[in-house]
Amino acid sequence: MAIFDLQWIGFVITFFGTLFLIGEVLVNMRGFFGLLGIGFITVYFGAYVQTGSFILMLIIYFVGLLLIIIDGKIVNDGTLATLGLASMLTAVALAAPDLTSGLYAILGVLFGTGISFIFLKVFKKRDVWTKLALTDQLTSEAGYNSMNEEYKSLLGEEGITLNALRPVGTVKIGKQDYSAISNGQWIEKGSSIRVVQVDGTRILVEKME
Repeated sequence: MAIFDLQWIGFVITFFGTLFLIGEVLVNMRGFFGLLGIGFITVYFGAYVQTGSFILMLIIYFVGLLLIIIDGKIVNDGTLATLGLASMLTAVALAAPDLTSGLYAILGVLFGTGISFIFLKVFKKRDVWTKLALTDQLTSEAGYNSMNEEYKSLLGEEGITLNALRPVGTVKIGKQDYSAISNGQWIEKGSSIRVVQVDGTRILVEKME
């Protein structure tokens, strides 16, 4: 078809395809965005690649999308998302009939990915993202509270300085090393100390006579 001879048309198709697919991942549209996205991407690859390569390009593209989803839901460090985006860009670039069309298609994926986050301001966010955020918050709070309890239990405990406190240094209490501060006094390395105050994770010690 003549419309597919236009070099910029790849931008339009990959833009909307990626926009709706990423949008489906981010917001709960009951598969409507997903179907639109699959439709656009299928049209793109169907127009530019032979039957033998059609399936391969689709696989490369959707594997990339899957990596982005896994990164967002499980790994959450951006590594798989980066690999996934690279896979999607590779697929649309290889399918393009020429370099300029390939660049347009790549820009379509990039713009579609970026603009898809606008859906979060318009539609209901998927529950999984809310649950993940809440889980991270609760885990952090639990970890912080647990640390506070551990430090509070040190009050009155005795230990030894591992280096000179000037007035900050490291002390050993039991089998654990802690960062501690003296009450403005210089305490030599190897001195016996006692914990006299704990404020959050700040440990105040004094030298034992």
